[in-house]
Amino acid sequence: MSDHFQDSQRDPDQLRHERRDERRHVRVEMPFNVRLGDDRVVKGHDLSMSGFSAFTTLHFEPHRDIPVALIVMASGIELSLPATARPLRDIGEGPRQRMAFEFTHMEPRQREILKRVIRAQMSGRHVSLDGLVEHQDPQTPRKRRANAAVPSTRTKRRVPLFRYLALLVAAGVLTAVVAATVYRNVFLIEPSFAAVTAPRTDILAPGAGQLEDLHLKAGDKVKRDQPLIQVNNAELQNDLLLAQASFDYNKRLIENLQESLEDPDNGKVSVATSSNPAEGELGYETLTPEIARTRVEQFETARDYESSRIDAYKSRLSANTIYSPCDCEVAWALSAAGGTYVNEGDRVMTLVSTHDNDVMVEALVHMDDIGDIESHQKAYIALPNASEPIPARVRSVALDVERQPRAGFPDWVRQQQNVASVLLVPEEPLPASAVGTPVDVRFTEAPMLDTAAEWAYQAGRAVYQGVQSLWGRAADGLRGEMRSAMN
Repeated sequence: MSDHFQDSQRDPDQLRHERRDERRHVRVEMPFNVRLGDDRVVKGHDLSMSGFSAFTTLHFEPHRDIPVALIVMASGIELSLPATARPLRDIGEGPRQRMAFEFTHMEPRQREILKRVIRAQMSGRHVSLDGLVEHQDPQTPRKRRANAAVPSTRTKRRVPLFRYLALLVAAGVLTAVVAATVYRNVFLIEPSFAAVTAPRTDILAPGAGQLEDLHLKAGDKVKRDQPLIQVNNAELQNDLLLAQASFDYNKRLIENLQESLEDPDNGKVSVATSSNPAEGELGYETLTPEIARTRVEQFETARDYESSRIDAYKSRLSANTIYSPCDCEVAWALSAAGGTYVNEGDRVMTLVSTHDNDVMVEALVHMDDIGDIESHQKAYIALPNASEPIPARVRSVALDVERQPRAGFPDWVRQQQNVASVLLVPEEPLPASAVGTPVDVRFTEAPMLDTAAEWAYQAGRAVYQGVQSLWGRAADGLRGEMRSAMN
């Protein structure tokens, strides 16, 4: 007889704690009905794999098998499990009287369904048709924990070997990048500031006047001997006109006097009293031929003087037009719109020579480190957003940074104290558009080790910049989607 029905021999009102693992079959209380015999349906009380109990006052012949059918509701459908059971004992009295039954025969399929119904009730789940046809039936919490604690070796997945190799390679690369960064920042010489520079030529106003617009602006290319600026000096032009008029006046006087002196019938000659027409009202006087010839010499002297003044004024006027000294690029130009007035010596334009051999890198190195830098020493230049460094060589070291004016350095940087200017010639030509771009420079003393460290650092920086760019684009796209959703 099953332990399931041994409580029929005890006092029904007496409570006794019974551990679940002490029973051969666990019984559960759940709603179900039982059809006893052929037509009588009663309400069931508890159920197990070995039997059940039901509320009934009917009397059955002891130990005689009767047909029964367990009626369980699953997903709103009435489920009937036929079996053969044997009545055992009466339990309780009065309206709570019930009888215990023990299964004597049940088909394997019906028994499997009964097992799933009981397990579903114990696991806290509702009995459903899907649960009854699942490949795995519900488990109790104790069994679920046991199964979770002991994973099945048959379902354990083996991690491929290449994943471990990839992890080791990634760890090695990261270690190399960190080591290169530390070595680069500690052992290599770093200047206080460095930028791409080029030779600079400042164009100054040759004189005072209005600047004529020649339609040149920053970024334009100019050829050698091409007109750059032209200053219109009105006062100088007036002086040239007056000198030209005085020259013509004296030239005419000399021609008239020579004609009069060549006539033998003229005993007297009419001569102008002044050789300068700007002195006021002109007068004439009558002189003898001998005195008139002396006046001719005076007029010739005045004519030659005015001719010299004309040449000087023309030379000054031609100097007001300045031509390009080289094939250069305009870095800055003063706007000539509206007739801008300039004084002599004012800077009106800056030219930059952008040939391959002219575009270099200038670095300001502190005086404490300048003793470790020699001519032709190797260095590395890193442009912003560049994937690899550019090798370079030291061309010159100058304590006077203004001795060779170069474009690309701001004035406030050159005002630093205790620094020297170091010019670097890159082994690869730098674009002219990079003039003025700050760069990262490192001077090396051990070329082999420093080269490996620099390449490792630049590779790590390129990867970081790529990841940062992808992350920024992804964040921008997410923000755009959020704004679209809000709108």
